[in-house]
Amino acid sequence: MKIVTAAEMREIDRATTEKYGVPSLTLMENAGSAVAEFVLDRFPHAQRIQVVCGRGNNGGDGFVAARKLQEAGKDVAVVLLVDLAELKGDAAAMFKQLPIKPIVIRSTAELAQHAWNEADLFIDAILGTGSRPPVEGVYAAAIERMNASEAPIVAVDIPSGANADGTQPNPEPLVHADAIVTFTALKPAHVFQFDSVPTALKQIGTPPEAIVSTGDLNLITPHDFAVLLAPRKPDSNKGTFGHVLVLGGSLGKAGAAAMAGMAALRAGAGLVTVGTPKSVQATVAGFAPELMTDPLAETEKGTFSILALESLRKFSESKDVAAIGPGISGEQEAGQFVRAMLDRSQLPVVLDADGLNAFREHRGDLNGNNRPLVITPHPGEMARLTGLSIQEIQSDRVGVARQYARDHNAYVVLKGHRTVIAEPGGRVWINNTGNPGMATGGTGDILTGIIAGLIAQVPTDIPTAVIAGVYLHGMAGDLVRDEIGETSLIATDLLLGLPQAFRKAAASLDADIL
Repeated sequence: MKIVTAAEMREIDRATTEKYGVPSLTLMENAGSAVAEFVLDRFPHAQRIQVVCGRGNNGGDGFVAARKLQEAGKDVAVVLLVDLAELKGDAAAMFKQLPIKPIVIRSTAELAQHAWNEADLFIDAILGTGSRPPVEGVYAAAIERMNASEAPIVAVDIPSGANADGTQPNPEPLVHADAIVTFTALKPAHVFQFDSVPTALKQIGTPPEAIVSTGDLNLITPHDFAVLLAPRKPDSNKGTFGHVLVLGGSLGKAGAAAMAGMAALRAGAGLVTVGTPKSVQATVAGFAPELMTDPLAETEKGTFSILALESLRKFSESKDVAAIGPGISGEQEAGQFVRAMLDRSQLPVVLDADGLNAFREHRGDLNGNNRPLVITPHPGEMARLTGLSIQEIQSDRVGVARQYARDHNAYVVLKGHRTVIAEPGGRVWINNTGNPGMATGGTGDILTGIIAGLIAQVPTDIPTAVIAGVYLHGMAGDLVRDEIGETSLIATDLLLGLPQAFRKAAASLDADIL
């Protein structure tokens, strides 16, 4: 799902009217109607509704919503924060159709006389995506009065006071919306600032081909990986869904490799083999009977030996994807093994944890030139790979991930709040599933396994497998969180939540709430 800037949205609206012949008044009528329908559906018991409008198109959307809500039998008041003479264009045209005498408020003094508590719900139609903070004067005072009320607030397009292009927290005054109804495409603020606010994306008549974005920024939704949610064919067999090779584990860290292997199976892979140092093979095999294991040459410390490469040469021929890194340790020879394995592998590789740290002194050697490469760093690992500080990475997560993906011909999964996935061609995806309860050891190993398990099923469509893996991993965490809470969540709980995540994602294909 595309994320567009405010300027791009203006161009989309212009093209919709001028190139595709959809009148701007039709777009406004459809937008306001969508807001009214949302309120009637989500807040059916709200009888007294106040629609607070500004001078621009956002206010015009509010006029339409007010008209539609009155026609539906609601007690509607329209609060207009400008003189009638200031209304122009489409907003003025829609005001003429308003069957409600507005309450015109032009100053903070007049605002103080208005009974704001006499409402079951507010519709915020003051400022749209074209405005920039800070908000002052009567607009600011109106925002503060709405926020002080206990009635819920539904924002039209974006909460008034917000910078639509902003990715960082917004200054006050800002409408504290309980829900948002936006149109045509998401804006950055919806994803980065208001990710916890229920947001309905409504299509109002813009043709899909008009929705273009030079930034190529997208939000992951189940629609984007629907191919992985489709029912399986009746004549399928385990070979149909691929064979994952997990290379991981070391003395004391066998569980990481085992969790990655089980996650690949839960993600739908037909077969999973875990290659691990021979002294920990029994531990990995004891984790689950479904896992196949292969003992590999090890050092005296129970980590991968460079000699393991010889036995892996033929062993990896029958596999479809390799996941390298979970529990592999930071020992020097284990790092040599990882680098040599990556250099020789013909398989798509998902590289994580100490597999990434093996390249901290060899940054230039990490690339996807010889085979598809997916890396899944957290900010600390990304700092070691780039030489940037964690603060620099966190301040520009999209830019850093995109540049690294381009420079290293790799798929980058920069983990954290709103995980960023960047493709080598520059396209970027943002994930809105997941929660702080997942900040516990092992959840990254689960993610590595899920991505590898999905790649095994669609080896020619790496981007779809990666975004699906990140989304479903986070959704599994959300479902488990809802059941047991954040504090007690542990990594293996995600293995139980993943089947529910697949079902919920498939069931949500027709939903408009993000």
